[in-house]
Amino acid sequence: MIGNIHSLESFGTVDGPGIRFVVFMQGCPLRCLYCHNPDSWDRNRAGQYQLTPEELLAEVMRYRNFIAKGGVTVTGGEPLMQADFVREFFLLCREQGIHTALDTSGAIFTPAARDTLEAADLVLLDIKSVDPVQHKELTGAKVNNTLRCLDYLEEKQIPAWIRHVVVPGWTDDDVLLQRLAEFLKPYRCIEKVELLPYHRMGAHKYGQMGLKYRLEETPELSADRLERAREIFAESGLI
Repeated sequence: MIGNIHSLESFGTVDGPGIRFVVFMQGCPLRCLYCHNPDSWDRNRAGQYQLTPEELLAEVMRYRNFIAKGGVTVTGGEPLMQADFVREFFLLCREQGIHTALDTSGAIFTPAARDTLEAADLVLLDIKSVDPVQHKELTGAKVNNTLRCLDYLEEKQIPAWIRHVVVPGWTDDDVLLQRLAEFLKPYRCIEKVELLPYHRMGAHKYGQMGLKYRLEETPELSADRLERAREIFAESGLI
């Protein structure tokens, strides 16, 4: 079994608890307007590494002392496009006592994907929009699988952090933010909600790839608006 890996980061601090070794998998079914890794979309495009689960674990073990109070996060792209590989890697990490986190959009909800969710110690679930129409416009895909994924995490009581990008002109809307907060409130599996401000990192890659960056005129989120979003979620006890 070989994983097609876009890139590796040995000192991640924003992808789960503690200092983490971050694995970016190649391939994603979504086409999010604000994606900062469009070069990770094509699963057939060769990433920087082609490794077996055992080879990837050996790379992680080189940094074990640094990530002792953190762990490993597998992200993308969309890691569930290579679900069997990720599951096998997570099981190897578990044998070594290494904490694992899966950063996913939940866009793929197959039996293999569900097995991978169960192999993770923590799932970082990216909910792009609570509104079905807006979700399709933002990502090119329906929100249905993401919500099925969340329900599965609740059913199995798999610890989850929800991540939501606040985008001016799109998800930066008090009504939509309130809807999302109220929707998430009943889920007991949710330990934390992370509200991420929209940024333009990676926008230059679109030109390099001959693609149009559709949010070219969209400003980065202001500190005031991020604070307002946090207030809304705090009122629901989610932050």
